[in-house]
Order: sequence, then C-alpha cells, then structure tokens
Amino acid sequence: MAERVSAPGAAGGTATADPSTGALPLQVVRLRHPGRWIAVAVVVVLVVALVDSLVTNERFQWDVVFTYLFSGQILSGLGNTLLLTVVAMLVGVLLGVVLAVGRDSKNPVIAGACGVYIGFFRGTPLLVQLIFWFNLAALYPVIALKVPFGPTLLSGDANVLITPLVAAILGLGLNEAAYMAEIVRAGLQSVDAGQTQAAQALGMNARLVFARIVLPQALRVIIPPTGNQTISMLKTTSLVSVISLPELLYAAQIIYSRTYEVIPLLIAASLWYLALTTVLSIGQGFLERRLGRGDASRRVGVR
Repeated sequence: MAERVSAPGAAGGTATADPSTGALPLQVVRLRHPGRWIAVAVVVVLVVALVDSLVTNERFQWDVVFTYLFSGQILSGLGNTLLLTVVAMLVGVLLGVVLAVGRDSKNPVIAGACGVYIGFFRGTPLLVQLIFWFNLAALYPVIALKVPFGPTLLSGDANVLITPLVAAILGLGLNEAAYMAEIVRAGLQSVDAGQTQAAQALGMNARLVFARIVLPQALRVIIPPTGNQTISMLKTTSLVSVISLPELLYAAQIIYSRTYEVIPLLIAASLWYLALTTVLSIGQGFLERRLGRGDASRRVGVR
C-alpha cells in the first residue's frame, strides 16, 4: 500500500505526493525582479521632480506661452510649416520613385546619374543646400530655358523666381528625394523575384504584376520609414528660418526679438511641433496596421 508523503508547501502548508509515483508536485515560485522596482522608483522620482519644476518655476511663464500659442502670427507660421512639409514630401516621394527605378536601371548611364544625385544630396548638409538655393541669383542672375547653343525659350530674373518659399521647397524636396529613393528601392527589392516570375507565368503583364504583386508587398516596407521621414520633415522645416521664411520657428523668433520672451515663445512653438508629430505618428500607425492585415506573419501567435 502506497504511503502519502508530505512536504512543506510554498505558502507554509503541506504538499501531498502522488500515491502512484511518490513524487512531490512541482511548486511554482514567483521570480523576483528588484531591478525593475528600483528602475520604476527612479523614473517616478524624476517625473515628480520634472512636474514640480514645471509648475513651481515662474520663469517658464506659462501664461505668456498660452497667450501666444494661438496668436495670429504663430498660426500663420504653423500654416507655412504644414505647407512646406506637404509640398516637400510630395516632391521627395515622386522624384524618389523616379530615382529608385533609375538607380536599378540596366543602363549604366542612367544608373550612374541617379547614383551621383543620391550621393551628392545625401553627402552635403541640408542647411548648406538651403542657403545655396536662396543665393542662386549670385551664380545665375537670369534663369533661362534654352536649346543648347541655340535660342532661348524662356527666361526670368532669378531674384524674382527664387523666392524664400521656392528656395525652401527646392532645398527640402530635392534633399528628401535622395533619401526616399533608397527607401523605395529597398521596398521594391524586398519582394521575392520568384513571385514576379510566377505571376508572369500565369500570363500577367508587367503593369499588373507591379500593381497586384510587387507594390502591395513593397508598401509594407516603404510606409514605416516614409512616415518617419514625414515626421522628420515637419521638424526639419525649422531650418528654413535661416532664409527668413516665416514658418513656425521664425514666427516665434520674430515675436521674441521684439518682446524678449525667448523661453515662452520657444515652448509655444515646441508644443505645436509635438502636437503635429503626435498626429502624424497616429496616422502612420493606422496605415501600417491597415497594410499589414494581409500579412500572415503578423497574425502568428498564441491566443
């Protein structure tokens, strides 16, 4: 006759052995993570200290911040920032697609020219490019469209044509195109060539293969970095303040150069940047989830 064997339990009681085998049941012991609790305590202390500083330090001048947050000059600068972001990203994406296709061309001249463009605009600082476009009239006083060694078709004064807004769009858009070209190229190359060959074997033409097979899969790779580039572009527009274009930061600078309330105006501008980047981040997450609905690898897991 089997005997029952008792052993102290995890909670101070006794654990009864299995009568058939005599083995004691396994006891589950909760792991301790003192490091996590220490990290949580440090974070809480830092957050409390930060909140206390923001509330008690009168030099932040929160009343001034909210006075200028919705002022006409700040909102006008905000509108210019949004306009620059949208137009520069459109130029960057459209030209980036052309450069990505050209970079993978079998024609060495086209591939080389696209490679030189990408290397030049990625290899020189954006701030330098903005200043260059703004001062283009010093190099070309008259901008002309003409047949080489032939008649001039169109011409105009560079000082009139290259306004601060045009210089900003050229600088931001052409620079962004170099980065978007590599993003698009990476997305297209991520699609297995075997899928294209299989689709062609089924009788699909090149346009249908690209629209139905390549593009939907490539977008899953292209959308996340493109979203990051859009958010980065929104903040990068602040660089155009050096060419006196009244975007959000420059609008704040104009005000505090008159009132000497530097910190409150910078906080007001930062709050708008933070709000806009938050909205863009939410939109990016929505697009990623929508494009990832057909990806089986995303659905693998234990329910």
